[in-house]
Amino acid sequence: MSYEEVPHTADVKIRIHARTLEELFSDACEALMTVMYGTSRKGIMKREITVTSPHIDSLLLDFLSEILFISDVEGIVFSKAVVHIAGQNLSAEMEGEPFSKKIHAKGTEVKGISYTGLSIRHDANGYMVDIVFDV
Repeated sequence: MSYEEVPHTADVKIRIHARTLEELFSDACEALMTVMYGTSRKGIMKREITVTSPHIDSLLLDFLSEILFISDVEGIVFSKAVVHIAGQNLSAEMEGEPFSKKIHAKGTEVKGISYTGLSIRHDANGYMVDIVFDV
């Protein structure tokens, strides 16, 4: 996993580097969960997520938005995402655990994922994207 927080005026901006597109999406999930809940997360339950979107950038945004929604509504803190992408379709095998205020209340509330500046880039070294989490 290769991501870092980069300076941003009001929200949280994360820069992710990965060898493959699937790793980029998985690392984006890891970054989102770390911002929201810290690093103490276990994979004691499983959940599958599927998303379809016409563009790769919107596929990432929709994937992260779905994770955010499930986390908020169902109270699941994800620890791992194994992502498979085929064209416009994404499926992810997720691992996580129920939210515990005692364990997971160390992070920052994320209200949404921003399209601002979201553009997945690919070169000889792999993939890179900057993502802004609205806090």
